[in-house]
Amino acid sequence: MKKILILANSSKGVYGFRNELVMELLKQYEVYISVPDEVCIQELEAEGCRIIMTPINRRGMNPVEDLKLFSAYLKLLKKIRPDMVLTYTIKPNIYGGFACRLKRVPYMTTITGLGSAMEGKGLLQSLTTFLYRVSMKKAECIFFQNETNQLIFQNRKIKGKSVQRVSGSGVDLTLFPYMELPAEAEPVRFIFVSRILKEKGIEEYLEAAGQIKEKYPDTEFWILGKCEEEYEERLRELDEKKIICYFGMQKDVKTYLKQVHCLVHPSFYPEGMSNVCLEAAACGRGVITTDHTGCRETVDNGTSGYIIEKQNVSQLVKAMEKFLLLSREEKTLMGRKGREKVEREFDRKMVTKSYVDRIREVLQNK
Repeated sequence: MKKILILANSSKGVYGFRNELVMELLKQYEVYISVPDEVCIQELEAEGCRIIMTPINRRGMNPVEDLKLFSAYLKLLKKIRPDMVLTYTIKPNIYGGFACRLKRVPYMTTITGLGSAMEGKGLLQSLTTFLYRVSMKKAECIFFQNETNQLIFQNRKIKGKSVQRVSGSGVDLTLFPYMELPAEAEPVRFIFVSRILKEKGIEEYLEAAGQIKEKYPDTEFWILGKCEEEYEERLRELDEKKIICYFGMQKDVKTYLKQVHCLVHPSFYPEGMSNVCLEAAACGRGVITTDHTGCRETVDNGTSGYIIEKQNVSQLVKAMEKFLLLSREEKTLMGRKGREKVEREFDRKMVTKSYVDRIREVLQNK
């Protein structure tokens, strides 16, 4: 049986966003998954995957740590001898791509976002571009989740053997079904679901929450996510003051989406395609997000939600107030339009088929 090796920076990301692909691959191949954490490895192992723990420093560029990662990938390729490697996220893409090129192992790369280094200018951007250019050169296929990222690669002459656009990671429409809004007597609840990072818009969300709370004191502002910056103490203080409700990191986001009315995702992070926006829309929730790559694509402005300028608290407050003043019927219609958009454009079955077909095609030609 042929072997597929998946290189990623999060077991939760693999299980949460790519499990349908994993399950399809398991029908035909032995599947090995390299990740740095244990969050969802029990679930993946129970399905039949073989897990290899590989430490990754997700943030920043440390030459020593990155060299260790590259070395670890080389050893994995030598030990497993995979017939195909799939890489996701920045460091697995770059260092996994380098390793596969060196060992002449077929590989496919998915661009789930480019990171701030690629959006800026200067030495770091030039270095990152060079690393992508060298590591992607022999990729059998580079999968892009949005047009902007594809154009950036094209303009900077970063090429593989072929390219293909997919609708993000897609949404499992069975796992995230349409759900009726909370009972009419319930207060209107907004929710922020993300790693707690400045680039994800947490500052704008907290500021807007404070302003809305003064005018509409019954409104609730929920936050789900792991703190990756120094926000923990601040969130706890705001929670004690009843300005927000902070729940930390939660595996089952759907349980919380069921209890809220609208997702707020004021991100200016370099997204591939915002999974949380798609999941909320699939559940019939309005979405407020930014006019930013990987965010704007998830919303039909004024129909399934609102698109605002990034890092603009005033626009965010206006959009949230606009949603608050909608009737229950209007909020419901917005949610239904979001569900229809996800069904039409972001069904994960379509994304999974794109990968399986391309993998089969390459392996047959090999």
